[in-house]
Amino acid sequence: SQSYIGVNYGQVADNLPPPAATAKLLQSTAVQKVRLYGADPAIIRALANTGIGIVIGAANGDIPALASDPNSAGQWVNSNVLPFYPASSIVLVTVGNEVLLSGDQNLISQLLPAMQNVQNALNSASLGGKVKVSTVHSMKALLQFQRGVGSPIAVNPYPFFAYQSDPRPETLAFCLFQPNAGRVDSGSGIKYMNMFDAQVDAVRSALNGIGFKDIDIMVAETGWPYKGDPNEVGASVENARAYNGNLIAHLRSMAGTPLMPGKSVDTYLFALYDEDLKPGPSSERSFGLFKPDLSMTYDVGLSKTSTTSQPKRTSRIATYTREPASRITRIVGDRNELSLEPTPNLSLT
Repeated sequence: SQSYIGVNYGQVADNLPPPAATAKLLQSTAVQKVRLYGADPAIIRALANTGIGIVIGAANGDIPALASDPNSAGQWVNSNVLPFYPASSIVLVTVGNEVLLSGDQNLISQLLPAMQNVQNALNSASLGGKVKVSTVHSMKALLQFQRGVGSPIAVNPYPFFAYQSDPRPETLAFCLFQPNAGRVDSGSGIKYMNMFDAQVDAVRSALNGIGFKDIDIMVAETGWPYKGDPNEVGASVENARAYNGNLIAHLRSMAGTPLMPGKSVDTYLFALYDEDLKPGPSSERSFGLFKPDLSMTYDVGLSKTSTTSQPKRTSRIATYTREPASRITRIVGDRNELSLEPTPNLSLT
């Protein structure tokens, strides 16, 4: 099974199909995992006995209670995990979403205690090691916790935004996995042939540099909008099809990245559906791979009928829905945390 392929399932919309219909749709595809931003019981229940892994989320607003009261964490697990597991294959709980980018120092200080309390509640329910705990983006204290429980660091690389900051034809080809001259990372001397590998390896390099070589990376979000406002260069059906289709082919190849060869990083595509109630530019409402009537927005080779010729792999493709938040293009490390930079340190060759 292609367990490295996942998808984001967002719900900031008023026209989404019923969860049962979505479950049937997902079963017709190569998607093996779904990421939710919350823990909608109807969706979790609809995915029961499908074999699809489920990532559920505790909201940023839940963090203060989860951090201050272990009983609150126990109640959260009792309400959102235990009624559904194991029929619904919940594999990961993400605590908060991009909390470290919020600028809310009080919330940031509560993130690790919240994660610890949720993990302890899972342990008390005999689910330790079966359901893991993580968060999107991380820093050193959190990484030490994640190492201890064996959970991955979740990051959101978006080559689309890197292209918007450098809208040259050669950059577009580099971002879309199309033939190009490649770019050399001035720090490592490694030549990269696509932006996705460069962004993911920037995280790997940062983790290695602060002593966390043993922590896995999960791509919690990545995608490309199929339309946008006039000033949103590169947002088109053609480019979205190229990015997502070529990304899926790259994952299936099991080539990996230069720093992580021979395996595919678990990757959750953004997104399953458009979310028509999202604020912001038009692109924010134009990431969906499928329409509310369950037809494809464009074909990226996810349907099982289009993937039957693919060799069997042991990695995963996932999709999930994205809340409005920033996306990263590079993460670098220092002694205490992983911080964000706007662009990879790459040069044209």
